[in-house]
Amino acid sequence: MAQHNLLGKKGEMLAARYLLDKGYAILEYNWRSGHKEIDIIAKERDTLVFVEVKSRANDAFGDAADAVTPAKISRLISAAEAYVRNKKVDLDFRFDIITVVGDGECHAIEHIEEAFCPSW
Repeated sequence: MAQHNLLGKKGEMLAARYLLDKGYAILEYNWRSGHKEIDIIAKERDTLVFVEVKSRANDAFGDAADAVTPAKISRLISAAEAYVRNKKVDLDFRFDIITVVGDGECHAIEHIEEAFCPSW
């Protein structure tokens, strides 16, 4: 597996651990609808949370959250719509971004709740 893929998987693991420590229940990892993917689907009390995880070895190329482009947001919303339909979910929901910067034991996690709002 390529180094950037390993970093991404480790970031997703760290993000999931972070959410569990905050009391979230993890419902799905890497849920797919066709070619669209949601990194983590979690539940916080009565809210469904769709989480996009962005991992970087360092911040030399800017804020990792900036990598969540309008096109990526559109794909996330489409995948979330499919999840809600497929699972027949009737909960409030939101879209969060978690960034993980660093590798090895030293890393920083930033959790951006309600990072964007869909129009549906």
